[in-house]
Amino acid sequence: MANVISDETIEYVGILSKLKLDDAKKEQAKKDLEEMLDYIDQLGELDTDGVEPMSHVHPVSNRFREDVVTNGDEREKILKNAPEERDGAFVVPRTFD
Repeated sequence: MANVISDETIEYVGILSKLKLDDAKKEQAKKDLEEMLDYIDQLGELDTDGVEPMSHVHPVSNRFREDVVTNGDEREKILKNAPEERDGAFVVPRTFD
């Protein structure tokens, strides 16, 4: 275990995350962080020469479609449902003065 997390670091992380940890939880958090950093160190030792960087494990591409109106202008049909209509819009009661 090459990475050692100090008590001060755990206190600081607790402050940043706004968590109140008791002593048992602090010790567990120290152990977990040390294990994570050790794993990251292991990953850093991998030979990645010739490996293309990627942003996603699956090939992803943007799929854009044409913005085509399919239902047309049905204003008159929609306004038939309005209890009251003025200048092509619904008239509704005021919600504030």
